[in-house]
Amino acid sequence: MRQTPKLFQSSAQFLLTPPPPLSLSPIQDSHTSPSPLSLKPHCHFSRRDLAIITSSSLLLGPHQTLDPFHLSKALAEENPPNTNKNEQGASSNTIPSPSCIDTTLTKKAFLDISINGEPIGRIVIGLFGNTAPAGVARFTDIISGAAGISYRRKEFVKIMPSYVQHGGLRSYGVDAELAKKTGSGLAIENLQDEWERANEICLGTKNLEGSVSIIVRDPLKPPPKLKLVAKGGKLEIDEEEVGTDPNGTEFTIATKDSPELDVSALVVGRVLEGMEVVQRIGQVKTVQENTSSPYFRVAKLIGDKRAVVAERGFNRPYSKVVISNCGLLE
Repeated sequence: MRQTPKLFQSSAQFLLTPPPPLSLSPIQDSHTSPSPLSLKPHCHFSRRDLAIITSSSLLLGPHQTLDPFHLSKALAEENPPNTNKNEQGASSNTIPSPSCIDTTLTKKAFLDISINGEPIGRIVIGLFGNTAPAGVARFTDIISGAAGISYRRKEFVKIMPSYVQHGGLRSYGVDAELAKKTGSGLAIENLQDEWERANEICLGTKNLEGSVSIIVRDPLKPPPKLKLVAKGGKLEIDEEEVGTDPNGTEFTIATKDSPELDVSALVVGRVLEGMEVVQRIGQVKTVQENTSSPYFRVAKLIGDKRAVVAERGFNRPYSKVVISNCGLLE
């Protein structure tokens, strides 16, 4: 029989021989010394770390040990800490400074709330006319009725875990006609400009608990679709807007700090009295979301109108939450 060369025998023996035991603590009390391979319960190593340890022990030899200092140094070299200052700053919660928003109150307004016809109390709002003059002007004109339209007898349409949202006024029908008669209109370009300036000047969460904000944009609105149209006997590419922009009359009241509102809403004031009324609105039962359903996701993907209608109903209150009266306070 052909014999295996000694060189291959020694190599195979070396590969089959388990590595020598690793001692993480070379100096231990002889009375309480654990077994060489035992690790404390709070020590956790990944597969990559164990591979580094095994390779290091083979290089050191059977009679040498890898002390904790060299172990931590080796792991640090293989897994360097993240030193990107931008990423660290993005992960930390930024709290706006006191000079971030001028919280001087220029006007006060009130909202009387009822649920299913039963009055539950009054919300008093202080408005920041120096910070958002256009937003406060829009809000006060509607709340006082000076714009020919009012929030009176209009409903809250969405109740989220961290804020409640009022449906505002319609961009068509009676509301739009009344606004045209007074020359108010529902243009929101100036509101969007204020929102952009606020985001540039003030970093961090602006929609803190009790903040009152006007919705000026829809972050979920898809980009416009391109289509071919015939104009003057020529084919031209035109953009078709998908969905509608908010008209600057919907507003939110934050029941908790709501950084998710910063991408769509302009802060115009804060609740001074009646925060318990806002919390009462937030406790009203709502239609539960069903976005995790595979049927809904497929319908939304193929553009089924039933999915769009169903999505509009998510988080709507079962009870009728209405502003029974509103106006300005002297």
